[in-house]
Amino acid sequence: MSASGITATEVLVLINMVTPEELQDDEEYDNILEDVTDECNKYGKVQSVEIPRPIEGVDVPGCGKVFVEFASVSDCIKAQQNLTGRKFANRVVVTSYYDLDQYHRREF
Repeated sequence: MSASGITATEVLVLINMVTPEELQDDEEYDNILEDVTDECNKYGKVQSVEIPRPIEGVDVPGCGKVFVEFASVSDCIKAQQNLTGRKFANRVVVTSYYDLDQYHRREF
C-alpha cells in the first residue's frame, strides 16, 4: 500500500496534465505521447501508454487523463513518487494508481 492507503498497481494515471483541446491536434498528441513515454522510462520500463482522445459529440471516458503501464509495481511507485506535483504546461500533475485489469479492458 502507498502512503495514501491506495494499493499500488502497475498502472499510473496522470491527471491535470493534458486538455482535450491539446489532444485534438495529431502533432501535439504525438509530442505528448513521446514526452510522457520518455519521462516515465526514467523511472522504470514502460509497457504501454494510453491517452484517450476526444471525439466530437461523444463523451470519451478518461479523456484528458494519461495512463501509463509499467513492467512492475515498484517501477510504477518510483514514477508516482517523482511525477506527483510536477508541472506540465503550467499545470500541476496529480497521480493515482489504476486497476491493471480495467486498464487492459480500456475501462477508463
